Amino acid sequence: MGIKGLTKLLAEHAPRAAVKRRVEDYRGRVIAIDASLSIYQFLVVVGRKGTEVLTNEAGEVTSHLQGMLNRTVRLLEAGIKPVFVFDGEPPDLKKKELAKRSLKRDDASKDLHSAIEVGDEDSVEKFSKRTVKITKEHNDGCKRLLRLMGVPIVEAPGEAEAQCASLCKNHKAYAVASEDMDTLTFGAPRFLRHVTDLSFKKSPVTEFEVPKVLEELGLTMDQFIDLCILSGCDYCENIKGLGDKEP
Repeated sequence: MGIKGLTKLLAEHAPRAAVKRRVEDYRGRVIAIDASLSIYQFLVVVGRKGTEVLTNEAGEVTSHLQGMLNRTVRLLEAGIKPVFVFDGEPPDLKKKELAKRSLKRDDASKDLHSAIEVGDEDSVEKFSKRTVKITKEHNDGCKRLLRLMGVPIVEAPGEAEAQCASLCKNHKAYAVASEDMDTLTFGAPRFLRHVTDLSFKKSPVTEFEVPKVLEELGLTMDQFIDLCILSGCDYCENIKGLGDKEP
């Protein structure tokens, strides 16, 4: 289920499951963070203007490093103890979705080339972001940076979101922080939104407790997962006519 769809569902049917808190409330807490989602955000946003990206003197892209440095420093300054979790091998069920994303990037590259030829700056801005892909070099660079900063990392055997949830369930982390609402389906007891925003000092953190979400919705965990699958996920084809968009 998309972020908007699940957010809308919880807002309408489980309003008491979400609690607004201050970032200071998590001082001293270990928070597990999906590194891949963060890196993607940095590559799309940090230092990007059209086809221009942030680079070092050698011409190597450094947007992900600058973003990771800024975000990690902000978290540490707030007294939070971040643990960044990196994706491992994707499950076989997700490979079809990854192939679709690759085709979409190819199409975006073609559209970007056309937009550059006609000088359409708005389209160049839009399509250049759609060509972004995280590489092994991006991941390795961020791992090295975090190690140099003394910040722990975890290399997941599979999906980082699932590993984040496991850390939380096994009391290795207090909560999982992400902007991807799908994290809830992996069963993390606590899920935080807006902690990883660089402007988190201005916006309250939204905390979800999965048991409260299930109680409010009147669902078991298995039923909640089924609901999210029916609404669309990365592991199987969507069912026509079902989803988070109104007809």
